[in-house]
Amino acid sequence: MPAPERGGLNPIGGVVGYPLDHLYEEVAYIAYHFHWPQQEILQMEHRYRRRWVDEIAKINRRFNEARG
Repeated sequence: MPAPERGGLNPIGGVVGYPLDHLYEEVAYIAYHFHWPQQEILQMEHRYRRRWVDEIAKINRRFNEARG
């Protein structure tokens, strides 16, 4: 008999696997713009790392728009 799943029919959310190329891109992007150490960036939870990527992108868009 299979073990019951937590939460009934709804599987637990989260990142099961993440493409390695995307991880490298995120780490490089954050490290380039904020000069944070690689290990510190890699230790972040996926959602926080993605949030920083989004924030940097917003900063870059505003900067580029201001330059015309």
